[in-house]
Amino acid sequence: MNSKKKEHILSPHQLKLYEIIFEADTKAGKLFDVLLLITILASVFVVMLDSVASINAEYGELLFVAEWIFTILFSVEYLLRLYSIGHSSMYARSFYGIVDLLSILPTYLSLFIPGGQYLVTIRLLRMLRIFRILKFMQYLGAANNLAIALRESRRKILVFLLAVLIIVIILGSLMYVIEGEENGFTNIPHSIYWAIVTLTTVGYGDISPQTPLGQILASFIMIIGYGIIAVPTGIVTAEYAMRKNKSILKAGKFSTQVCPNCASEGHDHDAKYCKYCGELL
Repeated sequence: MNSKKKEHILSPHQLKLYEIIFEADTKAGKLFDVLLLITILASVFVVMLDSVASINAEYGELLFVAEWIFTILFSVEYLLRLYSIGHSSMYARSFYGIVDLLSILPTYLSLFIPGGQYLVTIRLLRMLRIFRILKFMQYLGAANNLAIALRESRRKILVFLLAVLIIVIILGSLMYVIEGEENGFTNIPHSIYWAIVTLTTVGYGDISPQTPLGQILASFIMIIGYGIIAVPTGIVTAEYAMRKNKSILKAGKFSTQVCPNCASEGHDHDAKYCKYCGELL
């Protein structure tokens, strides 16, 4: 039995909204995106000001009202995006769809959790749309290669982190035996914390070895720390280079066209169909 793909036909009103909200090639679409980015920056600036005690004491109510106005505007915009796209669930599950939702939730969350509104700084992730507005989609191709390299490296990095965890547990326990409670190493978990801080070359200095043997062990941890830091970078770099060699990037050949069905971006300039869902562009 043959199954036909369900088509999502947009009404003229939805198409008009789609062109304004999702497209950057039209005059109205570009104006909308620019105003959106300005509004995002303004909303984040308001939250930053609200966190300053002296400013909050004098303009707290004004900043509170401003943040709710921004949140309502972004909420309406999010609903319009869902309404004007053919497959709203695909957009809601996409990267930008999730970011758009997370950008409005903190203010509503603040009704139940004090201080939750300060998490709206996640709205800055929405600034990534500037790549599409300025027609820098080729850079998103490079970013996509990096994301794939990180994903392909996850098993190697996981093994590496497991090895590091074993090392700090052994060295932290050894330091606990050498130094003891009288020198600040009150228990093994505290000693493991010290080993992690030392191995990563952070060195808070809240506790430090006092005995010669402990100082020798600390020096050894510091030295191997420098070598360990470079390992994840090498793993990701190797995967990225392999990915880049396998890919044929068409610099400057990407379109700002957004699929009206699934809201996917990054299509070739001469593409007629969406490479993700097959919808006509």
